[in-house]
Amino acid sequence: MSRFDAIDLRSASADLAAAVVPGAGMVVSSLRDGGRELLGQRRGLHAYVERGSTMGIPLLHPWANRLGADRFVFDGIEVRLADAGRRLRREEHGLPIHGLLAGSPDWVVVRGAGQAGAASSAAELDFGADPQLMAAFPFAHRLRLEIAVAGRTLTVRTTLTASGERPVPAAFGFHPYLRLPGVPRELWHVELPAMRHLELDGRGIPTGGGSDVPAQAGALRERTFDDGYSGVAAGAEFVLAGGGRRIAVHFDEGYRFAQVFAPAEDDVVCFEPMVAPTNALVSGDGLTVVPPGGRYVAAFSVTVADVTPAAARARGAGPATTA
Repeated sequence: MSRFDAIDLRSASADLAAAVVPGAGMVVSSLRDGGRELLGQRRGLHAYVERGSTMGIPLLHPWANRLGADRFVFDGIEVRLADAGRRLRREEHGLPIHGLLAGSPDWVVVRGAGQAGAASSAAELDFGADPQLMAAFPFAHRLRLEIAVAGRTLTVRTTLTASGERPVPAAFGFHPYLRLPGVPRELWHVELPAMRHLELDGRGIPTGGGSDVPAQAGALRERTFDDGYSGVAAGAEFVLAGGGRRIAVHFDEGYRFAQVFAPAEDDVVCFEPMVAPTNALVSGDGLTVVPPGGRYVAAFSVTVADVTPAAARARGAGPATTA
C-alpha cells in the first residue's frame, strides 16, 4: 500500500466508520458517524506528513505538547533534541512540540490490512531500531497501536515496551480534533470532569502551581481553551455535544493528565489524553518510568450517541468555565 492509503474500519452494528493511515504515523484521519465527519481535517493528511501540521487523531510521542527546553537529563543521560534533525517540530515560541513520530512511515501493520470493513487494526513500531530516533531519544522501546471500532465507539490502545537495558520515560499522548458538523461553534456544549487545573506560563509550560476545579458543563460560546490538567481519574469523561449528537472521550486507562484545546480560529475542540503533563521530560514532574523489559498500557475511547432535545435542555446552557 502507498503511504497515504487508509485502512477503513467499520462497526458491524452501527454506522460508525474510521480511517487509519499506517504510512502517516497510524493517524486516525477520519471518523464518520452516519456519513458525517467528526474529526477536524485542518490542513489535511499531506500537510501532516510533510510539515507535522496535526489533524484527525495523531499520536504525540515520545512527548505530548511542548517541552520547555531542547535538552533534558534522564537516568543520568543528557539528551539533546538538536540531534533529531528534521523529525523535530517547533511551535510559535520555538519550543519542541508533539514528539518525533509525526507522519512516520515506519509502522508495520500486523492486523487489519486488506480486510474490507475490518473492525480493528494493529501496527507496531520499533523505536530502538532507528538510529536517528535513538540519537534524539536514546531509550530503546517498541510501540504497538491497536485501533478498533465497535458499535458507535472508537478505541485506541497503546502499549509501550521497554526493549533495551535502560528504563524509558513515558510521556506520550493523543490529540483528537473533534467537531460537530452543521452546528455553529457557539452552540457547542462542553463537559469536563473534576480535575486539577495547572498554572501555565506564557509559553504554555506548567509552573508547578494549580488548583482543584469541579466538574464543568455549559455552552462553549466565544470561550477558548488551551489548558492543562492533572488528577484525571480512570474512566473520566470529556464531552462535546450539540445538534442532537454527543461525542464523549473516555480516558479508559493509563492517562492521568489532559490538555483541553479549543482555539478561536478553528472550529474544533480537543480533549487530549496524556500519560504525563506538558514538559515532564524536562521537569521530571509526573513522569511515568517503564523499567527494562516492562510495559505501559494506555487506552482511550470516543463514543458517539444521539441526544434528545429534552436531554440537551436538562444539561443547561450556561457557559463553560475554568479556573
